[in-house]
Order: sequence, then C-alpha cells, then structure tokens
Amino acid sequence: MQMANYQNVVPNQLGQAALTAVPQTIYTVPVVVANSAVGVSNNVTQTTRTYLKDINICNTTAAALTVYVFIVPNSGTAAASNAIIYGKSIAANDVYRWTGSQILPASMSGTSKTTLQAYASAVGITITASGGEAS
Repeated sequence: MQMANYQNVVPNQLGQAALTAVPQTIYTVPVVVANSAVGVSNNVTQTTRTYLKDINICNTTAAALTVYVFIVPNSGTAAASNAIIYGKSIAANDVYRWTGSQILPASMSGTSKTTLQAYASAVGITITASGGEAS
C-alpha cells in the first residue's frame, strides 16, 4: 500500500489585514520552481502545495459589517464565482471563524498567481488566514 502524498505539513499564518471596501490581497501563492533557492523565502518545489485551513474575521466596530472572501485564480478578479465567503454579516464586536480545507493552486508563471482576497462593507474588520504548506 502506497502512502498518500503531502504528509509533511508546516502550519503558518498565511496573512492578516485590516479590510476596506476595496478587494485586497491577503495571501499570494508562491510560484512553482524546479528547486527551492537557498536563502530565498516563499519558494516552493513542484511537490509542495499551499492549503487554507481557517479564517478568523473580527469586527471591531459597534455596528454589523459584511465580509467577502475569494480564492482568485491566476489573472482573475474577485467575483461571486470564486467566493468562499460572500455577504456574511459579522455582528458588532464579534468574531466569525471559517474552517475548511482548500488547496490553493500553485502558479506555473512568474507573473500570474492565485491569491486570497477579501473586502468588507466598511473599515473595522480584521482578517487572519492560516494554513500551511504540505509536501
């Protein structure tokens, strides 16, 4: 019986940001390279995958705010077709936690990359995305 791939997982925070009403990038998937370069951060080999495990969304205001989160494919834009959280109302001074397992596709190009993007209906939301790289 052959062991499943991607058993070695290194957990990390993928990104954190204070959201505005304009979509912004929380995390960019590294570009696939033939070999990891010594001393260069965010390089991954072709046998490494980035995964999104959880998202914490904190509303720091006295009013409910709405949040939108997207896994945007290479050269794409944030849209309903790539949303993982869409129009979620976060109550005043509350936290919403999304958990799941989404594989973020690696880019084969130096200019075109998959990104995790988000925006809110107004200023007052902090988002933290966690996951890891598996090999």
